[in-house]
Amino acid sequence: MSAPTTGTTGTTGRGTRRLAGLLAVAALAWTGLYALNEVLWDAGFAALGLDLGARVWGSLHFFLYDVSKILLLLVGMIFAIGMLRTTLRPERVREFLQGRSLAVALLLAALLGAVTPFCSCSSIPLFIGFVGAGVPLGVTFAFLVASPLVNEVAVVMLADTFGAALTATYVAAGLTIAVVVGWVFSHLHLERWVEDFVFTTPTATLLRSGRRPTLRDRVDAALEETRDILGRVWKWVILGVAVGAGIHGWVPADFFATYAGEDNPFAVVVATVLGIPLYSNAAGVIPIAEALWTKGMATGTVMAFMMGSVALSLPEAVLLRRVLKPPLLGIFFGTVAVAIMAVGFLVNAVF
Repeated sequence: MSAPTTGTTGTTGRGTRRLAGLLAVAALAWTGLYALNEVLWDAGFAALGLDLGARVWGSLHFFLYDVSKILLLLVGMIFAIGMLRTTLRPERVREFLQGRSLAVALLLAALLGAVTPFCSCSSIPLFIGFVGAGVPLGVTFAFLVASPLVNEVAVVMLADTFGAALTATYVAAGLTIAVVVGWVFSHLHLERWVEDFVFTTPTATLLRSGRRPTLRDRVDAALEETRDILGRVWKWVILGVAVGAGIHGWVPADFFATYAGEDNPFAVVVATVLGIPLYSNAAGVIPIAEALWTKGMATGTVMAFMMGSVALSLPEAVLLRRVLKPPLLGIFFGTVAVAIMAVGFLVNAVF
């Protein structure tokens, strides 16, 4: 009986080592592609003799480079975080939060949201799982707000585009909004406006067996999550970059100075509202924000536009309506919108 067991163990060990090797090769390939992305597009346009100073070719270069960069980031980061999330169970979060003060629980939930999915739509399954597992509703909403607002991809791209100071401001503002919204919801006792099925049927994909997952289990789950999330957001990334490319090359510089400049006292409100239908995810909206910023829109107004686009979206409203009853859905959107506008006005006053 012992010989077959040993053989099986040896085969399993070799399979694990082979899979680990393939992951290392894939990581190196991804790193190389990401590092060479801009170089390759620059070389291609130069070889064709295309002038990047021209509106058409400049916009096209902007579009191709940013789409490639964002999709590479999405694939790499979703897969890496998916590997990490294979052991994240809603019940563990509930147990970890038990006995902690509300402020600590809200901050921990916001930080957890910052290292999980990239968009509000993909964070809703975890939202359902947390509520169904008994995590307090206010704490769960802190996670739901922070998850799309603050994530690794957004931080990297923000730092590259806007610099460290504004990136730190954005991250701090996003986490603050999440904590404040969670605190408000913790005191309103709104559980009656959550659909009943959330409390009785947790999402099957979030309920793992008690066994320790193998490397193959982790890889399979991460690949499935990557396909799932990427399949939902890739078209929004392309749309977002296309809008950004159009603004980058064709919108006159004085357009935003007129309608969303410092002289318009309602610019932050307008930017927040207009951001909602443009939503894709944080990665997809940053190119648009960059174009708006370079065209003269105030920093706080740009930040409000980004946050409105990321945290409040029509697709999110459709999905959340399956989970939340209309009164709670309205309260959620209204509270987050007011918090975003407050951040926009504050940043405009400081920067």
